[in-house]
Amino acid sequence: MIIHPYLIALYTLIKKEINRFIRIWIQTLIPPIMTILLYFIIFGNFISNNINKISGFSYVQFITPGLIMMSIINNSYSNVASSLFNAKFNRSIEELLIAPIPTNIIILGYISGGILRSIIICIFLTITATFFISLHIYSWLFFIIFIFLTSVLFSLLGLLTAIFAKNFDDINFIPTFILTPLTYLGGVFYTTNILSSFWQKILKINPIYYIISVFRYSFLGIHTVSLFLTIKILFFFIVILYLLIFILIEKKICLLY
Repeated sequence: MIIHPYLIALYTLIKKEINRFIRIWIQTLIPPIMTILLYFIIFGNFISNNINKISGFSYVQFITPGLIMMSIINNSYSNVASSLFNAKFNRSIEELLIAPIPTNIIILGYISGGILRSIIICIFLTITATFFISLHIYSWLFFIIFIFLTSVLFSLLGLLTAIFAKNFDDINFIPTFILTPLTYLGGVFYTTNILSSFWQKILKINPIYYIISVFRYSFLGIHTVSLFLTIKILFFFIVILYLLIFILIEKKICLLY
């Protein structure tokens, strides 16, 4: 059986990306679990009993989907961003660029690490949540769809950031000043019903609000936005980022450190 060289190249890149975050699992897989454990201890044991139920669910049940999605967003972004930037910093990216590998293979190879790391973390966090709450997945279909689409989107964002990054501070700028504020303001810890009409309109500008809302639907069966509108939004941004990254890699713009 003859395997196409492009498939071998893709397999090699995916294997490299997986080995990269598995090799340092204490830094890549353990911190998200420790973080969600602290959230469960603080909000589950100390705060949840003093907060009224939201749509029939306890407060800790309500925030669990948002906490998991927050980890998916951060880890898919950071995995790909750090991987490509390290390749630029070590100048190993030059070997990849001169190799006869299609740009599509390079993109798919790099984002695979972020996608797989996010899926593994999501599984671990979901299992961890079962020790603290009565967890029931309302829609497995949307659960799988939005984990995959979200990890793809933010893996692409991490790849795009790393292409333009000149130092490690540039990598941390997006999560620190954009992703974290948008995530915390995207309805992770509160329901939009408590907001005034003005702030509800402001919230709807935040794309992460839609992601968290539909992911909460997959867990609890409640949502405040259109599920299919959110899918269209995710696909739109995925296509835009992919095309932009494809052009940048093809032209080798900003890829040499």
